[in-house]
Amino acid sequence: MGNITRIFDLLELYRGPFALRKIVFAGSDDNGKWLTYSASDYSMLADRVSAALLALGVKKGTKVATIMLNCPEWNFLDMGLMQIGAVQVPIYPTLSKDHFHYLLDHADIELVFVYDEGIYQSIAELIQGNSRIRDVFSIKKIAGIRSWKEFLALGDIEKQKEEIRSIRQQQLPEDLATIIYTSGTTGKGKGVMLSHRNFVSNFMAAQSILAPKKVETTLSFLPLCHVYERMLNYVYQYLGIKVYYSAGMENLAETIREIRPDMICAVPRMLEKILDRIVVRGRGLPQPRKTLFFWALHLAMRYQLYGAKGLGYEIKRKIADLLVYCKWRAALGGRLRYVVSGGASLRPLIAKVFWAAGIQVVEGYGLTETSPVIAVGNFEPGGLKFGTVGPPLEGVEVRIAEDGEILCRGPNVMLGYYKEEALTREVISAGGWFHTGDIGTLDEGRFVKITDRKKEIFKTSGGKYIAPQVIENRFKESEFIENIMVVGENRHFAAALIVPAFEHLKSWCAVKGIEYNGNDQIVRNPEVVARYHKEVERINTQFDKTEQIKKFSLMGEEWNVDSGELSPTLKLRRKFIQGKFAKIIHEIYKA
Repeated sequence: MGNITRIFDLLELYRGPFALRKIVFAGSDDNGKWLTYSASDYSMLADRVSAALLALGVKKGTKVATIMLNCPEWNFLDMGLMQIGAVQVPIYPTLSKDHFHYLLDHADIELVFVYDEGIYQSIAELIQGNSRIRDVFSIKKIAGIRSWKEFLALGDIEKQKEEIRSIRQQQLPEDLATIIYTSGTTGKGKGVMLSHRNFVSNFMAAQSILAPKKVETTLSFLPLCHVYERMLNYVYQYLGIKVYYSAGMENLAETIREIRPDMICAVPRMLEKILDRIVVRGRGLPQPRKTLFFWALHLAMRYQLYGAKGLGYEIKRKIADLLVYCKWRAALGGRLRYVVSGGASLRPLIAKVFWAAGIQVVEGYGLTETSPVIAVGNFEPGGLKFGTVGPPLEGVEVRIAEDGEILCRGPNVMLGYYKEEALTREVISAGGWFHTGDIGTLDEGRFVKITDRKKEIFKTSGGKYIAPQVIENRFKESEFIENIMVVGENRHFAAALIVPAFEHLKSWCAVKGIEYNGNDQIVRNPEVVARYHKEVERINTQFDKTEQIKKFSLMGEEWNVDSGELSPTLKLRRKFIQGKFAKIIHEIYKA
């Protein structure tokens, strides 16, 4: 459909093949009601954004920060900026003040768009102290700040139509489209410069995986300021999929049931939480429904792709679907069939359960620097293997270096890091190979398998290498464990900080007759600690002695983005965690 060489060429689909579509985007208003936008609304509003930006003196290369939650206005701004060659710099709304200060200054920001007053207040002082920033606008109304409507009124489409068209024609595929700062799990993020060609090559290859599935509706709730959700947003637009935007993950289950999407984009932690809630509800069922539930659950855990378990298993699965799995799907709106998982490693057990229940999960892998997809599973026969992130995306080359690092080459590899030529040379070697920093293998010669982060592998004081992610992922298969971080660099054994799966722990305590007096108190209960010792000992048998967790400490609070332990993509911020819990780690090794 059409000749897409620059991201904003997607707009031509909404002026052509999709022109009569009444709903292409939807977002909720302050009262929770859905506001919808048609194809003509989309193209018109993108042009109005371009006209308003030109009226403000924005030129090719002008850096504009967007600090926003997911909403249809994201697309109008995104396309309006790119049509005239301006550069969008999306920034996570949850960053610290110091991090905001660094990004606004480092990225040479001249204009800022915020979502609401809460976000504005977190940066108001920084904006006033930055002489380069000329103006700020807000999607939601804020006293004293120009609103979205006031911004749009600045331009005159009729007068500027020809100018917009002329500038649009001059934009080249290799031109800079955006600067996306990495989430900075180990420090301040780097500004990844991505061109139109980078993104277009990626979403055009990715859309072919989804195209045969005839998806009509999706719900977008992962941050659009992250490259993963943003690229998929372009896939949705290319395929004409209706996109409903959720400004956050609060009440997500209710929103999914209301919208009834055919597919979603998720991170593994979300899928794990969905399954955890299903299991908790299963425990509360009366007999014999409880027995039936767990029979179906254990059947799902043994699922294999492409009917490999045989006809007898498939007959049992059909029965389980009629009696149990259909209810799981109903709790997710009843139409959900496809999930794309990324951002972190997905445990094979989780994928098996969802596939058995009729929800097909494909896992993808990539980085901001690769726009982002390097490899992803697909829905074709033989296109998926549990425990891997699938084959390389079409047009992307992958090879494994001598030290096990995954290297990638293709049109998806970034232009470089903004203002960091030396860092760019460090990661892109001769021949255009990008060094991912991940360790992995090519399973069966074609399925990419990630084993760890190169920088996260550490040595014990005895000289033994520990790959923490491998150990952590195995431990997180336990229904008792929400999160875990393995420590032990330059120590004589591996230890761990363990965050319990509190919902599961609460139901276990109820069965055992143990009073649940709060998360912080329950982790000190001798019976609970003993149960976790038993669980750690059980999982330890799957590892060599040098990899086994010798000691651990139970955390009394969940780790999340707001409290700092997790990055916006829900990865462990290891340095932060080590600093925050330094005393606890010290106590582990003290004895």
